[in-house]
Amino acid sequence: MTADRARDRPGEWVLLSYRVPREPSTPRIAIWRKLKRLGVAQLSDGLVALPADARTREQLEWIADEAIEAGGSASIWLARPATLAQERELAMAMADARTAEYQAVIDEAARAAVSNAGTTGAVRRLRAELRRIGRRDFFPPPERDRAHAAVRTLAHEPEGSATGEPNPPETDDFDGVPLESAHHQEDRA
Repeated sequence: MTADRARDRPGEWVLLSYRVPREPSTPRIAIWRKLKRLGVAQLSDGLVALPADARTREQLEWIADEAIEAGGSASIWLARPATLAQERELAMAMADARTAEYQAVIDEAARAAVSNAGTTGAVRRLRAELRRIGRRDFFPPPERDRAHAAVRTLAHEPEGSATGEPNPPETDDFDGVPLESAHHQEDRA
């Protein structure tokens, strides 16, 4: 299949279908929090999705194991939305969730700039929050760049400085290789 043809159809998604007993509630809440941290799209009760790649599949497989260990059931599926419109709807819902998170960073940076107290600590916290959001940001909204710019401004860094880039190098969770470097290596191959 040619690259042009591949863009004419939805991409592959990894789905987790799961059920966890209501009691005890601790495992159910822990699973829900982990899914939220991953930034999943909630398709229905007990059915979530992420764009498919090796990392997202492995993450959902770990959560499936947790659901089973908690006395529930879980299965992993690979699927494609039936239409591009359905995929866009999923992507927009995920981007909207990240928009709200980035807006919270923008607002917090503005409050920290006005108060001018504890700016160094605020910059550190906000950068950590941007890294957390970035790990679950599959469809970056415009607020992403504005949030990074707000933190750079708070830190009194010039636009495009090494420590305030919109895409600071993140390390892969599994082997410590910067993701940007890994992508560039793939481009050369």
